[in-house]
Amino acid sequence: MGFVDDAKDAAQATGRKIGEVVEDAKDRVGDKIDEVKADAEVKRAEGDVKRAEAERDATQAKNEYKEKLRD
Repeated sequence: MGFVDDAKDAAQATGRKIGEVVEDAKDRVGDKIDEVKADAEVKRAEGDVKRAEAERDATQAKNEYKEKLRD
């Protein structure tokens, strides 16, 4: 029975190791997904800032033009 028990223990240890490797891989993929989402959020926010700055500049130019017409 010693050989069978040793084989059983080895199989269980191998199974645990495979499970750990799979879990680590899953965590790495999840981390990469989180990183990509964060990068996308930053790019979206930067786009929003640029759009807001363009709107601000356009409003300032319009107001300056209207002020010159009043003079």
